[in-house]
Amino acid sequence: QVQLVESGGGLVQAGGSLRLSCAASGSISSIDAMTWYRQAPGKQREWVARISNGGSTIYATSVKGRFSISRDNAENTVYLQMNSLKPEDTGVYSCGAWSVGRVISWGQGTQVTVSS
Repeated sequence: QVQLVESGGGLVQAGGSLRLSCAASGSISSIDAMTWYRQAPGKQREWVARISNGGSTIYATSVKGRFSISRDNAENTVYLQMNSLKPEDTGVYSCGAWSVGRVISWGQGTQVTVSS
């Protein structure tokens, strides 16, 4: 099993920055990729950014150029650096661990609130 714990959320003004962390433990060798998701109030969860074991990254159009996903293999941690935040970035941010084409573990989520 894989356990994920997110941290780093909070309240920030529009234009500000936050860095989220997702620490993995357990059977981490089974993980192929890590993905950040977010869910705004009253909306469906959407993916935000993804990083593969090889370091390849991909971003949702809405965050491209503002967010950056990275990983520290020594710390078994994935980060999401969020810059130029907008009120529409508000939501609960969760990380998901992928293995063989499916999500095998979710974190509990961390709240990000961007005020205008």
